[in-house]
Amino acid sequence: MTSFSYIIKDELGFHARPAGFFAKQAKAFQSSVSIIKGEKRCDGKKLMMIMGMGIKGGDTIRVECSGEDEKECAEELERFLKANL
Repeated sequence: MTSFSYIIKDELGFHARPAGFFAKQAKAFQSSVSIIKGEKRCDGKKLMMIMGMGIKGGDTIRVECSGEDEKECAEELERFLKANL
């Protein structure tokens, strides 16, 4: 498993548009992707689950990637978050 933490900088939080793009990016990899905020965890490949997390600006999330391409997956998703959120 490869993981990283990220603080959401967008004041609107992890809203619909970036959540949709994030899920699409995550689906491009074989690895499973989880987003963790506090005690909550969701499948990072499912838009509605990401939206249900209620991630707001300033929140810290952890992204975990597990599978054969986990390193590449984590690097790409971290790049995405830095560029968009």
